[in-house]
Amino acid sequence: MNDTPGWASPGSAPSDGQDATVPRPSEPADSGGASSKWSAAQPPAGQWSPPSGPDGTPAPAPGPAAGWGGPSHTGGPGHNGPHHGWGAPPAAKPGVIPLRPLGIGEILDGAVSTLRAHWRAVLSVTLVVAVVSQIGDILVQRYLLPAPVEVDPNASPSEALDQAADSAKASLVALAPSLAITLIGTLFTTAILTVVISRSVLGRPVTLSDAWREARPRLPQLLGLTLLLPLISVAITMVGIGPGLLIGSAGGVALTFLGGTAAVVVAIWLMIRFSLASPALMLERQGVIASMRRSAKLVHNAWWRVFGVQAITLLLTFLVSLVIGIPFGIIAMAVDGDGLGGLLSGSSPEFGWPYLIISGIGAVIASAITYPISAGVTALLYVDQRIRREALDLELARAAGVPGYGSDRPGHGPTGG
Repeated sequence: MNDTPGWASPGSAPSDGQDATVPRPSEPADSGGASSKWSAAQPPAGQWSPPSGPDGTPAPAPGPAAGWGGPSHTGGPGHNGPHHGWGAPPAAKPGVIPLRPLGIGEILDGAVSTLRAHWRAVLSVTLVVAVVSQIGDILVQRYLLPAPVEVDPNASPSEALDQAADSAKASLVALAPSLAITLIGTLFTTAILTVVISRSVLGRPVTLSDAWREARPRLPQLLGLTLLLPLISVAITMVGIGPGLLIGSAGGVALTFLGGTAAVVVAIWLMIRFSLASPALMLERQGVIASMRRSAKLVHNAWWRVFGVQAITLLLTFLVSLVIGIPFGIIAMAVDGDGLGGLLSGSSPEFGWPYLIISGIGAVIASAITYPISAGVTALLYVDQRIRREALDLELARAAGVPGYGSDRPGHGPTGG
């Protein structure tokens, strides 16, 4: 087993069709139609009584045998919840999560606990990335964005359709630089924070230099994955809305709406299916396509659960950004008199440098908090799915040195290669 990234080779999992390395409960001795080894001469029912001690008092019940109530297999194909034996102790928790299938609250708590436990490494990367991204975004807004398209309220239906198409194109052009900056920021935060979280699960310290050294060799592959997934979404969307745009009539508007709706549904389905590709790429050292296949395999039969966790995380991060951004936005508009005056007059406000700088500070603070939570939830979802399907909890417990989980296999110790 590797220290990190990656705790077990992806090919050793039952989801890959190889279940020899995953511990399983032993079969009953008399299963498979084998003849029972119990004697035919059994004592009559109700005749058994507990053994007595030398003084005639009942002897205490024997304690559990060695290994009774010890660590049990919590994963495996189709496993969807904790598997505690009768009287079994709580799951081991060497790091930020208990080593068993996780609930959504535990996933979110693990992401926040990682931020608290490794705040120096986490905030170092998130603050730097957020500041650089926000400066780039401010410069783009100030100097590169085209002027908004003027909409004529008295235009005919065909002219209104053309204006709507021009407005959509202008919005896409305006959004593209921000999306590019966001993707680059996400690239670095995902790479480094995934490594930090993989150490946090094992309860091991990690510095920013350690995380960067582990993540740097995987950046080219992660960049390819980060670019490929949005391109897939864009291609699906264009296929959905393309026929309606080509028709360009009232019927084309309806066709564009229907095709766009279907394209969005398909894109969301695919993005959730590939949502665990980034941690698979980083922690298992997979290629781009292999990591996407790996994610699809882990999400199989758990799409709605993964979607629910990701949707709740997105909602929470949006609310956090809103709570932080609104006060800074109000202050920015109050300081920038031109922007506030334009807003009150109903015209398009012209925001100056004060507004962009103050609102940018709020965006940096919000990003520094929400980046680690989003990356942490994705990485912990990956860990959770492997625990449920592949008994990764046993491998993690061995790697963390938890007593009672057996010796590590040769070459797969906590510090092995």
